[in-house]
Amino acid sequence: MVGCGVGGMGAALALARRGHAVTLLEAFDAPRPVGSGLLLQPTGLKALGALGLEDAIRDRGARVERLDGRDLGGRKVLEVDYGDWRRGGHGIGIHRGVLFDTLHRALAPAGVTLVTGARIVRIEEHRRPVLHDAAGRAHGPFDLAVIADGSASSLRNQVKPAARARPYPWGAVWANAPDRDGAWAGALRQVYDRAEVMIGVLPVGQGPGGDDGPQVSLFWSLPTADMDAFFAGDFEAWKTRVRRIWPAAAPLIDTLAGPQDMARAVYRDVWVGRWSRDATLLIGDAAHGTSPQLGQGANLALVDAVELGERFATARTSVAVTARAYDASRRWHVMPYQFISWAMTPLFQSHGRFWAAVRRWLFTPLSRAPGIRRFGAAVLTGAARLSRWPDATRP
Repeated sequence: MVGCGVGGMGAALALARRGHAVTLLEAFDAPRPVGSGLLLQPTGLKALGALGLEDAIRDRGARVERLDGRDLGGRKVLEVDYGDWRRGGHGIGIHRGVLFDTLHRALAPAGVTLVTGARIVRIEEHRRPVLHDAAGRAHGPFDLAVIADGSASSLRNQVKPAARARPYPWGAVWANAPDRDGAWAGALRQVYDRAEVMIGVLPVGQGPGGDDGPQVSLFWSLPTADMDAFFAGDFEAWKTRVRRIWPAAAPLIDTLAGPQDMARAVYRDVWVGRWSRDATLLIGDAAHGTSPQLGQGANLALVDAVELGERFATARTSVAVTARAYDASRRWHVMPYQFISWAMTPLFQSHGRFWAAVRRWLFTPLSRAPGIRRFGAAVLTGAARLSRWPDATRP
């Protein structure tokens, strides 16, 4: 396994608990999470349940029952209620560090061998892979190599030379803030100014320390070309702008001392075709990275991981044939999310008035129709799939 992220650790656990000998290779000397908060959907929670970790995540996270998006005048632009999918449906907002720590702590008890400081730069012999790191060391040969090194994967094109991973022109900056009185509980809230400004607040429960009370993750969307200027710019002027756009968020903004309290996030539109090449396989964002509009990155990676363990638990064919069958099954779940995410991105992250007008006059009215509301809720939960759901991950 290459990459100590959500998909890599999840797949390592899923395979190790099925009796496989698993080595997890990580580039950094001390693995660490990247980012602020994320929203775990029913699909991701079911996958965590299959790994025996759902209760630990629920204990630390925050229940989210709806998505509420409004413009500067307070008019609803986007409203999705989990109850439109299933009575009692909900997601769990979680601090990325909490999710990372929960997965990471489970590795050693499951028998996973973790090798740090091993930045893999070359894959030799895809039928029985040997992985070479930047220090000149060879790891393997292995029966199967799973590449889970994220949307910026340095190994993707060695597996699929024709793969593309174009950066989206828009990204986001993130920060965590305390929510001691629970003012932001229950919903992911967003405010838009046309499609050029999107600011959101997601309740995420406890931080990694566990004793710092409820928190939220706050994000601000901006073009990736402007990120360096943001971090070098007048932070107080930005805070003043946010207070003007969304006065309710002022107490959160006031907890931030400077841009050093924020992390940048860049997203890629990843298309690789088939994910496997002989006994080498891409999963997670390395195989199907998208923009954050549907909030599905970690969820799809967790489902990838659990279904990989299930597939190899019952395999009676060669590793290469099993990998191809796994790939064929998973892509029927992932492809709709890649397309919908790509199609929705300009409605919420773009310059000018055109896409904001499309959103206001077409997308928003349609999204309120009863049948579309139910479909939208199914998409948000991760439950839209064009193939049969395996029992291990069916939400």
